[in-house]
Amino acid sequence: MGTTEHLEFADTAARAAAAAHGAGDDLPGEHMILNMGPSHPATHGVLRIVLELDGEIIRKATPDIGYLHRGDEKIAENMTYTQFIPYTDRLDYLAPLANNVAYALAVEKLLGIDQSLPPRCQYIRVICCELARISAHLLGLGAFAMDVGAMTVFLHTFTEREKIHNLAEAVSGARFTTTYTRIGGLSRDLPEGWTEQARKFLHEVSVTLGEVDQLLTRNRIFVDRTRDVGVITREEAIDYGLTGPNLRGSGVEYDLRKSQPYLCYRDLAFDVPVGSVGDCYDRYLVRMEEMRQSVRILHQCLDRLPDGPISVADGKVMLPPKQKVLTSMEELIHQFMLVTEGVNAPPGEIYFGAENPKGELGFYIHSKGGGTPYRLKIRSPSFVAISILDHLLRNHMISDVTAVLGSLDFVMGECDR
Repeated sequence: MGTTEHLEFADTAARAAAAAHGAGDDLPGEHMILNMGPSHPATHGVLRIVLELDGEIIRKATPDIGYLHRGDEKIAENMTYTQFIPYTDRLDYLAPLANNVAYALAVEKLLGIDQSLPPRCQYIRVICCELARISAHLLGLGAFAMDVGAMTVFLHTFTEREKIHNLAEAVSGARFTTTYTRIGGLSRDLPEGWTEQARKFLHEVSVTLGEVDQLLTRNRIFVDRTRDVGVITREEAIDYGLTGPNLRGSGVEYDLRKSQPYLCYRDLAFDVPVGSVGDCYDRYLVRMEEMRQSVRILHQCLDRLPDGPISVADGKVMLPPKQKVLTSMEELIHQFMLVTEGVNAPPGEIYFGAENPKGELGFYIHSKGGGTPYRLKIRSPSFVAISILDHLLRNHMISDVTAVLGSLDFVMGECDR
């Protein structure tokens, strides 16, 4: 195929793609259709955006999602509540510990045991959630900075994130897909010496956050690339259903840990940072301060960590001790029933939302009784964040796309589910 044929083929393919997404309707002759992704590194996963360009000005941006769809919600209908826990690791795969906790709390609300969790279990779960928040924000900010040209920050943040993986491996046996939480408690207690390792990490990550602050916050290039770019007003953020740092960056002080406290958050002192302009720079500042507040929360949890059980004392929910399973027929039968049939949940419908690093991760569960949900729906904050892309990118330069995408900090595993 010659050069002319190549160009004609590429132009035909681009127009066909644009037409399929409504981006080619009544296009003036000077507009161009450009496919960004699904393998572009700045799209933070397999996201394809069909851009309609007038020169370098974006006139329309159509997100094309679903490349990573695995049918998690349908899979949940064919599994026991406990068997679905590993699948939550794969939602926001930068914060698996927090995903586990959010899902477990939703099932516990359905079972009516959410208010009877032992204090030690609650504190350890909060420690997991805040470590996950720091981990997710470290990678998000590192990738964001690299997208706009700051490579050094990425190396700093990844170094600290590896230390969180070491802590996760020590407590759960896995670095990435942890599956640490259980319905009604935790899979195991903290190992000996773990709290001292966590305190050491908190000191080191605080130093790193100060270095990142010096590298970026007053960096002329970074500020020019992010300030007054991708502005989301307070009203737009609410209308589009944004949550988490993307909502708070627009000046809305809404955090589920404060407005609808769960676990032991009501006993902990921390601030909710908010922005004033709602641009990419504000969203960066909010995430930086959120990590500092997470360090503050973790110090309180480690100082107050109580002794005691890590799971509810409910034989219909938790597996019996292994020693009893090996020596008692009744306990053996009990374990067999729980493992094969699952927790016997009552009929009903519940929704629970947790303040995850990306925003409100919610689980709607419709139960008709038995060990598996009749219907499970996941409210993923990344999906909501992507819904504002067309509105947000219009009339921006094409070079601003990477800054806007990095500032929204979404994960396609959670968006596509």
